[in-house]
Amino acid sequence: MSHPKIKRRIGKYEVGRTIGEGTFAKVKFARNSDTGQAVAIKILDKDKVLKHKMAEQIKREISTMKLIKHPNVVRIYEVLASKTKIFIVLEFVTGGELFDKIVNNGRMREDEARKYFQQLINAVDYCHSRGVFHRDLKPENLLLDVAGNLKVSDFGLSALSQQVKDDGLLHTACGTPNYVAPEVLNDRGYDGATADLWSCGVILFVLLAGYLPFDDSNLANLYRKISSAEFRCPPWLSFGAMKLITRILDPNPETRITVAEILEDEWFKKDYKPSVFDEKEDANLDDVEAVFKDSEEHLVTEKKEEQPVAMNAFELISMSKGLNLGNLFEVEQGFKRETRFTSTSPANEIIHKIEEAAKPLGFDVHKKNYKMRLENLKAGRKGNLKVATEVFQVAPSLHMVEVRKAKGDTLEFYKFYKNLSTSLDDVVWKRDDEDMKEK
Repeated sequence: MSHPKIKRRIGKYEVGRTIGEGTFAKVKFARNSDTGQAVAIKILDKDKVLKHKMAEQIKREISTMKLIKHPNVVRIYEVLASKTKIFIVLEFVTGGELFDKIVNNGRMREDEARKYFQQLINAVDYCHSRGVFHRDLKPENLLLDVAGNLKVSDFGLSALSQQVKDDGLLHTACGTPNYVAPEVLNDRGYDGATADLWSCGVILFVLLAGYLPFDDSNLANLYRKISSAEFRCPPWLSFGAMKLITRILDPNPETRITVAEILEDEWFKKDYKPSVFDEKEDANLDDVEAVFKDSEEHLVTEKKEEQPVAMNAFELISMSKGLNLGNLFEVEQGFKRETRFTSTSPANEIIHKIEEAAKPLGFDVHKKNYKMRLENLKAGRKGNLKVATEVFQVAPSLHMVEVRKAKGDTLEFYKFYKNLSTSLDDVVWKRDDEDMKEK
């Protein structure tokens, strides 16, 4: 396997592909070159942090999160900075998203859903007891580790632009609309703990029903349904599950069930196992202060790659499912937010072909090295669809191309990819034994 002339490094970390993206941050896979440990690195732009007056809040959030060492919350290991960026080094969780199980297998049995919900409530309760609120609990933030245990990501980091006002309430509506509490939408201020619980209730409903309790293509109708808690439980749910969901999805935050009451609920308590973990280990907060200082001694060097990133065996194995071309075009993969294909074409040719195919579909194209960002000039159901692509070198004459939704509606991304794929037929590598009937 060939290697690029310059690997991208952040201090002691060798950086690979992008695995997540948000308004204020990008998350990349990385490996500690000293220990070999796989990590995820969340990258924040310093200028954006200062422009939005977020420095003190980020410092406070990260300091708190470094003290949180719960088995159902993604860990923060350390914080680094270069002259232009802040790097938050996180635990790398390999089991994928919990909701991929819903997409692939449909609704869960109550015993299975209850286990995940119990782990979610354990994580939420622990963080709330330390004054940390998620404010954006949604499917993308619920991960599974290799043993199948729930890991909540972005706890305390997902709403970095939030501000608590003099009344002690948060005032910025954020989050994915379908999972957001009514009091967040009405803009009169809300309590982070009760708002998080509402989102947990929506998640429990989806686990048990296989679909959202509140959904409407018209945003005004969606807000009306949420504000009046207009939903109906499916008939296959047990009475205990229905009762708990109804108590959580109470539109009045004053009467909504609390975590303490959930822990005493009969449906919830079945086979309940409280989290067992050791909190004695001290957390070093020196690096949190250091990242906001401009002195050279606290800065890490950041080197950029000059050709496609060469993938190592670990990354290739972790993504091997995506190398099967049968996964690219099947209808059941339509809910995926990313997909991949392999190609024996040169990297420059792949980039050129994607650009040629995207522009007639109404996309503006921005290129940087072997990465591209495509943005639909016409706004869709959830704003402008943005697509990120990157070319990785698997072997001297073999590349893997990742096509990922960065922003917008997942269904629109799926339709875009179907249109794009018909234009890329000559660059996609096909084995002789592959069934191409889906084309």
